[in-house]
Amino acid sequence: MKEMKLYKTVFLLGIGGIGMSALARYFNQKGFKVSGYDKTESALTKALVSEGIHVIYTETITDDIQNLDPATSLIIYTPAISKTSTLLKHFNTQQFEMYKRSVVLGEITKGKPTLAVAGTHGKTTTSAILSHILKASGVKLTAFCGGILQNYKSNYIGDGEDVLVVEADEFDRSFLYLYPSAAVITSMDADHLDIYTTSKELEDTFIEFSKLIPKHHLYAKSGLNLDAQKIAINKEAEVCVKDISVVGGNYAFTFKKGDLELKGLKLSLPGHHNLFNAAAALALAIDFEPELAQQYGSALASFKGVQRRFQYVYKSDSLVVIDDYAHHPKEIDAVHQAISEMHPQKKSVVIFQPHLYSRTKDFAEDFAKSLAEFDEVYLLEIYPAREEPLEGISSEFLLNLIQHSSKYLISKADIKDRIQRAKHEVIVLLGAGDIGVEAAKLSNYFHETV
Repeated sequence: MKEMKLYKTVFLLGIGGIGMSALARYFNQKGFKVSGYDKTESALTKALVSEGIHVIYTETITDDIQNLDPATSLIIYTPAISKTSTLLKHFNTQQFEMYKRSVVLGEITKGKPTLAVAGTHGKTTTSAILSHILKASGVKLTAFCGGILQNYKSNYIGDGEDVLVVEADEFDRSFLYLYPSAAVITSMDADHLDIYTTSKELEDTFIEFSKLIPKHHLYAKSGLNLDAQKIAINKEAEVCVKDISVVGGNYAFTFKKGDLELKGLKLSLPGHHNLFNAAAALALAIDFEPELAQQYGSALASFKGVQRRFQYVYKSDSLVVIDDYAHHPKEIDAVHQAISEMHPQKKSVVIFQPHLYSRTKDFAEDFAKSLAEFDEVYLLEIYPAREEPLEGISSEFLLNLIQHSSKYLISKADIKDRIQRAKHEVIVLLGAGDIGVEAAKLSNYFHETV
C-alpha cells in the first residue's frame, strides 16, 4: 500500500457496516473525498451522509464510479461483500488499489501507540469503556469502535493520535494485520467455525496474535492459556476486581493492578462480564499512562454504555425492555446472569434471532441450554447475513432442542401482539442481525402507550 497522503479519494464497499463506517469517518476527518456503497440505507448510512459522505445503494456503475481515478483512489472492502459483486469486479478489472478493512486499519496503526482489544466476546464494550475513560481524562485519541457509544452517539472518536484504540477482530484473522503496543484478550471461546475449522485453530490464531504484543503489555482473562498478565473477578490475579456491591442499580467495586488500588469505583453496566470489561479497559489505559489512573477510575461512572449492549430501551417499575447484540451461547449466559442480578424474582422472556446457519448448527445444544434459562422463549427465523441456508438447520430445529414448556417460533410481525397478551416483567431481545430494529419498534410502542 502507498503512503496514505498519496491517495485523494476513498471508496468503501460495505460502508454501512459498523467497522467500515468508523473508517469512513476517519478518512473524512482527514480531508479525503469519501464515498461508498451499501446494500440498504440505515441509520448509520444516513448519519454518514449528514457528515458529507456520499453513499450509494445500487451496484450500477454510475458516472461517480467511472470518474474515480485508479492512480489516486483507495478502495476498501469488507469480507462480507459478495465475490460476485458488480462493483468489486469493476474495481478489479480497472486496476484500482483494493484492500480489506483489516489491512487498512493495520496501516493506520503502524508506528503509533495502539491499544487493541481482542476476544470472541466483550471487544466492543471494552474498547468503548477504554475510549471513554481516555477521552474523559484528557487524552487525545483516535478510536475505532464496533458499536455506537452512547456518550458520543458515534463509533468513532478523532481527537488526536497520542494513542489509537482498535477492536482486534478475529474474524477472517483480521487482527493479525495490526501493530498493537498493548492489548487485552477477553475470551477465546469457539466461534466463527465457518472460518476456523476447529476451536484449536481459533485458539492458535489468538496465540499468534498475542505474539504481536511487546512482552509485559499483554493482558488476558484469568484461565486463558496465554503468557499474559491475568485479569480476574473476585480472585487474586495481576489485575482484579474485588469488594463488589450493588448500590442503586450500579456496581461499586475496588480495582487492583499490582500495587495500585482504586477504591469506590462505579459502573452502571450490569453483569459480571461488564466488571471484567471495565477492568480490562482500566488495565490498558493504565498501561498507556499510569499517572492518569485516578482520572480513569473516576471517568468510569460517567460511561453510558453502547447501543445494543444490554441497552435499556424501555424501563419502568413494572416493565423493562432490553436490547442486546448477544449471538453466542456464552453471551446469552452473561445477559441472563445480569438480568438475574439486577432484576431478581422478575419473570423474563427472551426473543432471540439466531445469527448465521453455521453458528446455529455448531452451537445448537449450547444455545438450547442457554435459552432454556429464561421463563419464556421466542425464536425468530435465522438471520443469514453472508450465508446460504444449510439443509436441516432452522429456528424450528433449534426450538425442538430447547427443553422448555413455554417456547414459541414467531415472526417479527407477531412480536408486539405476543408481548401485549403476556404479563412479562423483563423482555430481552437478542441477536446480531436486524432484531435491533424490532427493539426500537417495541421501545416506541411502550413509550407511546404505557
